[in-house]
Amino acid sequence: MFLLPALALAGPAARAQFTETDAAAGIRAALERGAQVAVDLLGRNDGFLGNPKVRIPLPGVLEDAAKLLRATGQQRRVDELVTTMNRAAEAAVPQARSLLVAAVKSMSVDDGRRILSGGDDSVTRFFAEKTREPLSERFLPIVTQQTERLALADKYNAVAGKAAGFGLVRKQDANLQQYVTGKALDGLYLVIGEEEKKIRADPVGTGSAILKKVFGGLR
Repeated sequence: MFLLPALALAGPAARAQFTETDAAAGIRAALERGAQVAVDLLGRNDGFLGNPKVRIPLPGVLEDAAKLLRATGQQRRVDELVTTMNRAAEAAVPQARSLLVAAVKSMSVDDGRRILSGGDDSVTRFFAEKTREPLSERFLPIVTQQTERLALADKYNAVAGKAAGFGLVRKQDANLQQYVTGKALDGLYLVIGEEEKKIRADPVGTGSAILKKVFGGLR
């Protein structure tokens, strides 16, 4: 049967409240809700730039160097680079919607079992496992198009490349486009995770009958 092991882990009270069909529907509803909220929140103007939790900064030592630039009157140039990075992430995120929905539809028996009986980040881990690689491929061209408009992008790559050679910047952060792509995905999964925690903590507050029935039964 589809989710019998997960229902067993949920306990007698939960088993009495919902069926395997309910469980499958509840999991898919939670997945879809988290994905839609994250894309809608981040894939708009100031979705990244205006949110301190996901705002993309310059990495490590480059942020320290930027402080010196600001001190020498080059605040505008630094701000322009950071703004462009975050705008690029905002432009890329809407491309995640179809892949996230496809991941929900392809959810396997094992996936459902892990999500239902897993911790607060089980939905987040599911999406990261299923979508991070293909989303990176979708995001990168959009991020590249956005950042290439800025002359500072090439200077970033030159400086970051040298810093990476000295171990001051991680190799994956030495390319502006790849760095922004990775941070955009980190932000996407972070917001999905926050929505998942809300669902588990207050399924009634979602206004969804199936989420209340399934996740409320697990509390």
